[in-house]
Amino acid sequence: MPGPLAGLVVLDLSRILAGPWTTQVLADYGAEVIKIENPEGGDDTRHWGPPYLRDPSGHETSESAYFLAANRGKHSVAIDFSHPEGQALIRQLAKTADVFVENFRVGGLARHGLAYADLQNLNPGLIYASISAFGQDGPRAASAGYDAMIQAMGGLMSITGPADGEPGAGPQKVGVAVSDLMCGMYAVSAILAALQERNSSGKGQHIDLSLLDSQVAWLANQGLNYLVSGTAPVRRGTAHPNIVPYQSLETADGHLMLAVGNDAQFQRLCAVLEAPELASDPRFATNRQRVEQRKELITRLAAIFRQQTSDHWLSRLATARVPCGPINDIEQVFNDPQVRHRKMRIDLPHATGSKAPGIRNPVQFSRTPLSYQRAPPVLGADTAGVLRERLGLDEVALAALRAAGVIL
Repeated sequence: MPGPLAGLVVLDLSRILAGPWTTQVLADYGAEVIKIENPEGGDDTRHWGPPYLRDPSGHETSESAYFLAANRGKHSVAIDFSHPEGQALIRQLAKTADVFVENFRVGGLARHGLAYADLQNLNPGLIYASISAFGQDGPRAASAGYDAMIQAMGGLMSITGPADGEPGAGPQKVGVAVSDLMCGMYAVSAILAALQERNSSGKGQHIDLSLLDSQVAWLANQGLNYLVSGTAPVRRGTAHPNIVPYQSLETADGHLMLAVGNDAQFQRLCAVLEAPELASDPRFATNRQRVEQRKELITRLAAIFRQQTSDHWLSRLATARVPCGPINDIEQVFNDPQVRHRKMRIDLPHATGSKAPGIRNPVQFSRTPLSYQRAPPVLGADTAGVLRERLGLDEVALAALRAAGVIL
């Protein structure tokens, strides 16, 4: 059965991660995504390796794992739109597209006649999503930005990492490009909202979405902790600012993550630990009191947890319905029985002759299940096919464009 967005056409002029993540989700949902790439090298992330996919004989290909992570389900059409002929091709493709996604610097596409104002006249129903570092206006609008600097500027690094005074203290970035990824997810929901509005108005619109705005927005409870109290949150390592005990704890042979979310769970924790004195101590009776007495309580819990192995505690806490879990590395994640049962890993036939591994979309629809048919494309794999099918170009026209360096 076709996916829920079957029939939707997306013209994707984005690269790196935030934009491609947006369009990969749309492709997973069934949209036809036409990824426009520069014939000279394509998306920057094609070269962000190692590691690179290996062919069936074990030799390294030019397909980076980074590119494979965000470009499943797309057509690669290589067009150089610095050429007037290339600009004309993009405009023709935009006439019949539903969605246009780009993440050039502010004003970058206007120089090529591909800004929203240019395409709106050709296709009044077009949803045009611009993803930038800082937004389409403001004192930094013209500046470029990457995920790590946005994590820093947007406050995330200030609350990530060991607390002052602990070993390794200092601001740290998150281990994946979360500012890019969250911006991409906001973009998906914004595009779907604009499409829903178009159903009644018949009109498209311009979506202005920035990495910095997105990062500030998803500070969530930490942002509100500051706005309500006037005090900036600090780094607490794995500890939660508003819930105690909710952090990693050392065991006899490693660490585990404890996540006690309410007073009843705390009582059950104390029973597992055989620590009735903690359960009856009025200083720890409620979460508010536990937050206020964080240091004392965690010191006492830590001494108990170090007496037994992680497996010992994980088994007993699970039986008592106290939320906790192992701290897995990525290999352990993909070998976890629950992850394997949910089939989070997928493998798709790739143009190199190999199977390209991937991670499936976490969404599962009951009536329009997602299917994964198309591995991330090699550069220009679909140029001729898309231009023939969508623009009616014949082999003579395609050959002329190739000879002029407009397409690959």
